[in-house]
Amino acid sequence: MRALLQRVSRASVSSGGIVTGEINQGLLVLLGVASSDTDQELRYTAEKILHLRIFDDDQGKMNRSVLDVGGSILLVSQFTLYGSIKKGRRPGFHEAAEPIRAETLYQEIRSQLSRFVPVETGAFGQVMEVELVNDGPVTIMIDSAEKFSA
Repeated sequence: MRALLQRVSRASVSSGGIVTGEINQGLLVLLGVASSDTDQELRYTAEKILHLRIFDDDQGKMNRSVLDVGGSILLVSQFTLYGSIKKGRRPGFHEAAEPIRAETLYQEIRSQLSRFVPVETGAFGQVMEVELVNDGPVTIMIDSAEKFSA
């Protein structure tokens, strides 16, 4: 599972001209699901998203999590995080999960995250437009394969 986190002062996502999710301070999380992902990768990724200390404390150091600052999460499905350009010029997506499996894990991580913070979402599997104000800018990649690989 890959999650690209962007610390935002505000963000929104729309599909077909309709806003499906919108937050103020918090995290925009672009989430890609691999075909090999299990509940173990899901729990690891959710834990990292919730507890990663990338918000400033009173001294201006990144020492607070989205939980600590009372922030929200805008969760957007992003299978292109598994785009490979090792061969040719057009990305291949053979590592990405099939849509039904990806949506199941996407909904599960949404459920886990929303137990702790407000979570807004995009429209899974649809063409979306994402707008954000990246605060910092701060952008961090979480890749569960780095945790579970040999």
